[in-house]
Amino acid sequence: MTPVNPSEHLLVRAARGEAIERPPVWAMRQAGRWDPEFNRLRAGLSFYEFSENVELAVKASLLPRRFGVDAIILFYDITTLAVAMGLPFNLRPAQGPVPDQAVRSQADAERLEAQPDPRRFQHIRDLLRRVREELQGGLPVIVFAGAPFTLATYCIGTGKDMTATRSFAKEQPRVWETLLERLTSATIHFLETLAEEGADVYQVFDSWAGLLTQEEYKLWAHSYHQRVFADVRGLPSFLFVKECPYLNLMVSSGADVISLGRCHDLAAARRTFPDLVFQGNVDEAVLRSGNCTDVAEATRRCVAAGGGQRHIVNLNHGVDRTTPVKNFEAYIRAVKEV
Repeated sequence: MTPVNPSEHLLVRAARGEAIERPPVWAMRQAGRWDPEFNRLRAGLSFYEFSENVELAVKASLLPRRFGVDAIILFYDITTLAVAMGLPFNLRPAQGPVPDQAVRSQADAERLEAQPDPRRFQHIRDLLRRVREELQGGLPVIVFAGAPFTLATYCIGTGKDMTATRSFAKEQPRVWETLLERLTSATIHFLETLAEEGADVYQVFDSWAGLLTQEEYKLWAHSYHQRVFADVRGLPSFLFVKECPYLNLMVSSGADVISLGRCHDLAAARRTFPDLVFQGNVDEAVLRSGNCTDVAEATRRCVAAGGGQRHIVNLNHGVDRTTPVKNFEAYIRAVKEV
């Protein structure tokens, strides 16, 4: 394969708002449990055993290449950064990432390293290097981090339970602020390191921020998005907030590309913000529960709504674990056949 200059990758050009011959396509969780080859590779290992094994994580990251995706996203978890900061996690079935000892006090928050030594996430750096070697410039590599708010909810052990998160923030405001500040510094440091080591694009995931009130979102999510995107420059940046109702705030985050959910009208967003780039927003439920015809029709509608420029095709969320492989294939194929 002839190496490609990163600036020539279809997805990178689309993210920069340059003219493109067709919208690029990829998917969150494109390497995951829905793919039988992924499950064979994982072979019963726990999540962290699997993801911290660089050779296995390389193979997992590259699995979607066979479907014709336009980018490879590295296989790891947003809690990887918290682990590097000094807070171990376990991934529990039906519960998600759970900290070994949730942050509860000011001392707990201050123990987290705001600038963790890059050797603490060496396996991610090695994963990036190895995937780039395997791709030989054929596809761009996406790295990612959890936004401070969402990662903070996991650090205090509340996750998507907004009632519990609000209670913690109200009862322990100083701890909550310290935690967000330290996570912000560490996120910037982590992404800058990976950018320097060859990543082509980065995405910030704020999965639970869409559940906040607008005032909470401004205080706990938006202000931190702006800091991350202002500081980590030099490569295209994507913001994902699951089904976020505050599009006006998302577009002022400083991200180059804004991911849209089912709650958004892609065509209307393109008209309202013609100078921005949008990502999305095929409904993952169609891939999960529909047939190939349903998937192709939904995908073609999305491509049409995107207008062919300043648009990257993706789902409203990640690929569900029950998604049939043939439906994912139909999703990719529909974009390339338009």
